[in-house]
Amino acid sequence: MGGSAAAGKSVDGGGRAAPRVPVPEARPFLDTFRANLKETFFPDDPFRAVVRERGFARRAAAALRYFFPFLEWAPAYRLGTFKSDLIAGITIASLAIPQGISYAKLANLPPILGLYSSFVPPLVYAMMGSSKDLAVGTVAVASLLIASMLGAEVSATENPALYLHLAFTATFFAGVIQASLGILRLGFIVDFLSHAAIVGFMGGAATVVCLQQLKGMLGLEHFTTSTDLVSVMRSVFSQTHQWRWESVVLGCGFLFFLLVTRFFSKRQPRFFWVSAAAPLTSVILGSLLVYFTHAENHGVQIIGNLKKGLNPISVTNLQFTPPYMMLALKTGLITGVIALAEGIAVGRSFAMFKNYHIDGNKEMIAIGTMNILGSFTSCYLTTGPFSRSAVNYNAGCKTAMSNVIMSLAVMVTLLFLTPLFHYTPLVVLSAIIMSAMLGLIDFPAAVHLWHVDKVDFCVCAGAYLGVVFGSVEMGLVVAVAISVLRVLLFVARPRTTVLGNVPDTNIYRRMDQYTTARTVPGVLVLRVDSPIYFANSGYLRERFTRWIDEDDERTSAKGETGVQYVVLDMGAVGSIDTSGTSMLDELKKTLDRRGIQIVLANPGSEIMKKLESSKVLELIGHEWIFPTVGEAVAECDFVLHSHKPGMVADGASHENMV
Repeated sequence: MGGSAAAGKSVDGGGRAAPRVPVPEARPFLDTFRANLKETFFPDDPFRAVVRERGFARRAAAALRYFFPFLEWAPAYRLGTFKSDLIAGITIASLAIPQGISYAKLANLPPILGLYSSFVPPLVYAMMGSSKDLAVGTVAVASLLIASMLGAEVSATENPALYLHLAFTATFFAGVIQASLGILRLGFIVDFLSHAAIVGFMGGAATVVCLQQLKGMLGLEHFTTSTDLVSVMRSVFSQTHQWRWESVVLGCGFLFFLLVTRFFSKRQPRFFWVSAAAPLTSVILGSLLVYFTHAENHGVQIIGNLKKGLNPISVTNLQFTPPYMMLALKTGLITGVIALAEGIAVGRSFAMFKNYHIDGNKEMIAIGTMNILGSFTSCYLTTGPFSRSAVNYNAGCKTAMSNVIMSLAVMVTLLFLTPLFHYTPLVVLSAIIMSAMLGLIDFPAAVHLWHVDKVDFCVCAGAYLGVVFGSVEMGLVVAVAISVLRVLLFVARPRTTVLGNVPDTNIYRRMDQYTTARTVPGVLVLRVDSPIYFANSGYLRERFTRWIDEDDERTSAKGETGVQYVVLDMGAVGSIDTSGTSMLDELKKTLDRRGIQIVLANPGSEIMKKLESSKVLELIGHEWIFPTVGEAVAECDFVLHSHKPGMVADGASHENMV
């Protein structure tokens, strides 16, 4: 264990001992600021392809390819690729049409808006999106959020025109927020919705959506506008005399059919089209059944007339005046972030399967732009739903052209086929929604969280219970609050551990993990596993003092040498602020009064700069800064054995001795 006092030092031209850990040369503030800014907002260096080009025309073309990725794959598009995209596009269109109608009803919007929203946004995404597999359309969770948030202040039945205009306005604000996050490179904000929070939130939202469909499954005409479990159950069981057995039988039959086809497709992946075609098949069978049995005269509610024709312009319907603008803004903010998180998560998942990369910020711009243009053309909020994207992936899509094919299929439906949906029973739409939502309740993921990380499980459970027993907004707030609280606790209460020497090596590891690791008499080695900030500097000072006191109590009880040196392993300390340097200054003075020398091991370049600027480095002394923990402990052990017990050698006299 012993080492030379000169170990780890070099000699400069004048014969003086150079510092073991040199201080990097100071950089101009603007250079450092620009580097940090670039690393924060442009870590992926998105414009490197543009900068590499020579000449204005080539750079302009490269910039266009960046903002419109279809310019990259369109010139090399081949007939074989088109065949794959054609099959995928028609397949997802068969799912998009019934889902679009169903989710529009869930949002308390005219069913035709579900078809409108599957026409314009996919065309925009095909030009601007970077994912090959994302299939654009409406989603149940966003639809439910729109219904619950807008419906709390404006009734969709009493004032349908205002409600519709607010839905367009909320979609516009959602698009602006989404695109702004991408343009300003603020995509990391979405990361505050952790995986655990999304699992709980999506599971709770799926449960709430399923509960809301009891209105259609039971054939009820009046139902609560609240989404919490207690209100829904009260509404259901207070109207038992109005339950319609026809709707119950029809709904349960189609729900069973949809679940069986999904189970079959999961067991036999090559028959994915069975599950994909099941919703449209249910709509066709349900419509034929109602038409031939006249079930609409026996309490089975139907869609009714759907307007023929393409999307009418709605830009003049946006509400930018009080008192409802703030309602639309709040709805757009929440639904936009949720839709963005879902779309990017789905896109990244399928990109990983096919081993290609998607740009998160570029995706935000694409999704935001399609929602802005969608709000101008009678569409409400869209993103990349998992179910539709999974069908697109399994159908063998090659490029975003499958979205174009789906859009064209929806266009044909809008122009010629909408009258065929007149007799579609609402109970079939409820069954379609329930079957889709049951797939979002991920019990295995929750069990996995419980086994791996109990705190993550609490985040998941908090989000789920907040949605189910409170509201969708409350569940979201609970999930984000617990996640942020966890981050703050990690920052404010960083982990500190005692390191010990692994026998017969110069390696130091955590003693609570490596049972063979042993302490060095008179030397306490502590490791800090986080940056040192104003939020945790006070805690770290108290924690260091407590480690020292505990070690003194342990050694005095055994009659061993007390702490003479405290070695701080700074390898995991990425940065330090002025509060952190002040803490080290105070700690140094406190330990000096107790006759204990503080020693730093493996400090990074940023740490060394800050310590030198704040004069803390001079206070501690260059001779007590080491590149590794092993060298630091070896020096301390050498000094302890070279002097009388209890004496802490002065760095300068130690140098002279050597």
